[in-house]
Amino acid sequence: MKALDLAGCELGVATAATQIEGGDLDTNWHRWARAGRITDGSSPARAAGHWERVAQDTALLAELGVRHYRMGIEWARVEPSEGVWDEAALAHYRDEVAGLVAAGVRPLVTVHHFNLPGWLEDAGGWLNPATLAHFDRLVTRIVTELKPWVSEWIPINEPNVYATKSYLFGEWPPGERSLRGTLSVMSALAHAHIRAYLLIHRLQPEAKVGSASHLRVFAPVDRRNPWHRASAAITDQLFQRVQLRAMNTGRFGLPLRRPAGVRPGRYYDFQGVNYYTRSTVRSIGDGVATDVDVNDLGWEIYPAGLIEVCRWVHAAYPAPIYITENGTCDNTDAFRSRYLYEHLAQIAASDLPIERYYHWCFTDNWEWVEGEAARFGLVHTDFESQQRTVKDSGRFYADIIANQGVTEAAHARWVAGQTYPTNKEAR
Repeated sequence: MKALDLAGCELGVATAATQIEGGDLDTNWHRWARAGRITDGSSPARAAGHWERVAQDTALLAELGVRHYRMGIEWARVEPSEGVWDEAALAHYRDEVAGLVAAGVRPLVTVHHFNLPGWLEDAGGWLNPATLAHFDRLVTRIVTELKPWVSEWIPINEPNVYATKSYLFGEWPPGERSLRGTLSVMSALAHAHIRAYLLIHRLQPEAKVGSASHLRVFAPVDRRNPWHRASAAITDQLFQRVQLRAMNTGRFGLPLRRPAGVRPGRYYDFQGVNYYTRSTVRSIGDGVATDVDVNDLGWEIYPAGLIEVCRWVHAAYPAPIYITENGTCDNTDAFRSRYLYEHLAQIAASDLPIERYYHWCFTDNWEWVEGEAARFGLVHTDFESQQRTVKDSGRFYADIIANQGVTEAAHARWVAGQTYPTNKEAR
């Protein structure tokens, strides 16, 4: 076993508003749940009940030694109808970030994390050009309210995932299946990021603003097969590289269309990377290799891919790198500590400027279409009682934070002996 020195990388945890807060709101996801589109029949109306437990969760962050916390804003809470602000909800978020700072935890705030209020979904969401102005208004209000405590921002989380899941495959609300619509939404989200970047810097010149893109390695099933190799390269470009280039530089290459008024430039202060897995493909799309380590959702566990994606991102867009999400679905906490160790080992061995690592996620939450059934948390959530219990992996992570790395004793206690399932096994 090799001890890890992580003194150059600050460690935190990540969450998203819709996934943890609870509350019977009118959002695109609450509607999706009411329509019976969630695998386990659950709803974000329950989630982890964080809205009423902010003080408890902040205390738990402090107990674990966490000093960086990525959180999100629920748009439907602060603007429940068009142009109407809920002052109590805004005050709640002010109190939350102030409480984090008072506890020694630095917030990184995501403004849009797959969540739209119902009134905006009814108006066409990101297919409606007017949504850009609505988002500008939201960004302005949120930054104005929170800037005394917050100076780091992500305008939009995983725009590539949102566009493809919601408009290409129809698996997420609004459930459309349109290539044209997908490309339109990808362009709109990149444009929204650029506008938000400029707007935030006008409101808060010292702010740091970056993206949080879902990036993965795309590999061919058979490297000797030219169609497999081409499919991997094409999927890589269409799913992640084209949109990331547009967001970061204002250069909208085909098949995206450059919006009027967008000028080439630099629209990032850090590069946010959400990394989970590798896709192994034989045609354009997704896929998983056979006889590989997988998590409880069947995603391949491929730690080396974290640095593979960070290396090309840094070569194209030099800046500090924040791993804004990395984690795994492990419903019994049987291999999460090993997953953590092996991904952090990649960071420790790398020469890249990876300054932050945010584990996904803090507590078990409501995992979109998987509902409550997919557990990613360092902290176990009993959804019935809302009781929190720190898992062994959470204790391991706290130990890593305290020691700025992994000691031999920590490895022996929490990692040694853990094994991954493979996709040849039945769990």
